[in-house]
Amino acid sequence: MIDLIGEEKMLAFAGQCSSVFANAVIDGGLIFLEGDLGAGKTTFSRGLMRGFGHVGPVKSPTYTLVETYDVLTSQQEASQLTVCHFDLYRLGDPEELEFMGIRDYLESGHLCLMEWADKGLGLLPAADLVLSITDIEDGRQLTWQAGTEKGQLWCEQLNQIEV
Repeated sequence: MIDLIGEEKMLAFAGQCSSVFANAVIDGGLIFLEGDLGAGKTTFSRGLMRGFGHVGPVKSPTYTLVETYDVLTSQQEASQLTVCHFDLYRLGDPEELEFMGIRDYLESGHLCLMEWADKGLGLLPAADLVLSITDIEDGRQLTWQAGTEKGQLWCEQLNQIEV
């Protein structure tokens, strides 16, 4: 758990998370981002992309449902990772995930960040990690919970990050 005061702290923390999630280049990963509207899920995603070195815009996939980004996990090794940022808020039925090819995204070794994953219940696998963002008096509180062995390793590393 970490308390973050201000958007810049959220971006900094998320940027540091890129080193934690870089091993997803090996076999992908699934992270559920939970929080109310405006909690900072897309801000977290933006910070993570910056941490991976992405310099372009990172927009909310509210209307497109998914935005993909090809990033390098290491400048030395030039390991490329595709990060898929989903927002399922506008999904009317979990079956719509099949039409958008969700299995292709999840089975291709990508790192998938998923907002409003509860809209896909029944079709989505368990997340490696669930990252919850809640409002606190003057900022945000982030908590995380593992859903897999990989997620447990990520949790241990996240617990070491300080901003």
